[in-house]
Amino acid sequence: MDTAQLSVMSLSADEFERCADYIVSALEYAGHSHTLQDVWQAITNKQAAFFPLEKSAIVVEIVDYPQRATCRIWLAGGDMEELIEAEKNICDWARGLGCDSMEIIGRKGWERQLRDYKPTATVLVKDL
Repeated sequence: MDTAQLSVMSLSADEFERCADYIVSALEYAGHSHTLQDVWQAITNKQAAFFPLEKSAIVVEIVDYPQRATCRIWLAGGDMEELIEAEKNICDWARGLGCDSMEIIGRKGWERQLRDYKPTATVLVKDL
């Protein structure tokens, strides 16, 4: 997968700043593996894509497994209804990049919200 394609999302520092609280909130559930600055660096280095929404934000990364390309929703925070609706658009975007599946790294509660995903350990997976 050509990670240069990840740059299609807004790289506006102002939008990232506006959405910082959503991302920080998601990072708290991610075990504090990254700082907000680490996330911004991954986005600007085209290792991740940033989807700023009106009341939420999503950060994804493409994972190239040997047998499939997967779009992983790495961080998501904000309004649940908006996030669920945005997931559909991200699936379309990922399919356009050649991804075969979606993954979500998140709290177990996502299972209740996204019933078309199946749990595999602590990662939720959905074929596209």
